[in-house]
Amino acid sequence: MVKNFILNADDFGMSNEFNRAVLEGFNNGILTSASLCANGNAFDSAVNDILPDCPQLGIGVHLNIIEGKALTKCPALTDSTGHFNKGYLFYILNSNNKNVLEQIENEFRAQIEKIKKISQIDHIDSHVHTHAIPSLFDITCKLALEYNIPYVRTQYEKFYIVPEFKRHLNFSYLLNIIKVLLLKLFTIRNRKKLGCIQTNDFLIGVGYTGMMDSTTIEYGLKSIVLDNCNVEALIHPNYYSNDVTVTNARTKEFALTCDDRLKNQIYRLGFNLTNYKKLLK
Repeated sequence: MVKNFILNADDFGMSNEFNRAVLEGFNNGILTSASLCANGNAFDSAVNDILPDCPQLGIGVHLNIIEGKALTKCPALTDSTGHFNKGYLFYILNSNNKNVLEQIENEFRAQIEKIKKISQIDHIDSHVHTHAIPSLFDITCKLALEYNIPYVRTQYEKFYIVPEFKRHLNFSYLLNIIKVLLLKLFTIRNRKKLGCIQTNDFLIGVGYTGMMDSTTIEYGLKSIVLDNCNVEALIHPNYYSNDVTVTNARTKEFALTCDDRLKNQIYRLGFNLTNYKKLLK
């Protein structure tokens, strides 16, 4: 019986700092996978400067209809300059709007095709989990089948508590718990629609969004006692130079990718470090 752990960097291609974090986290740490944002400001740098040095890195599509410039004409989703300007609530409220869904599908398709031209894709996820909204999830699965992408992320996160009381004394943590509950409801429905598409069994990274570090990863893994499961943790690592003190939440997420103590604890808990690309072999 095997327990697999995938540490995935979302927002790959968003900035040069994110790109550098992926490079360092993969080559010198425990990062195994990254989700590439086709409309990111640093997409070209990710493709030309990072991917050639990380041939075994698992690559996913980070579908993005929240920020940045759209790849297609989708006026229902963007401002007059073609930049996305709608939030999560808009997509929930318009999840049955045929015009909106058609524009979303066209944009998702364009983003997938852009990345497929430069890399094998082994999974799909999205910026702020928009693809979890049921009608958007159906579109995502349709495109995954069409483009032969084997995994789509679902968001079933077990509830766990990190034993640092001060982490929980803020409004952000309350919002994170609401997100966990909403995404669990979506996941119960969405997993019935997967068909032959595969998914992760558990996700770590929603309940402590903005507070991810080695401790949250460790306690998230400790909460999972099942054997023969695939666990994905999502982080948003931002690179920092060695002479800068780690204080920013994103730089802390980069630091955990190079934490030898965490790496050893992952193995002690019985997990195998891998990515979706390796699971396909």
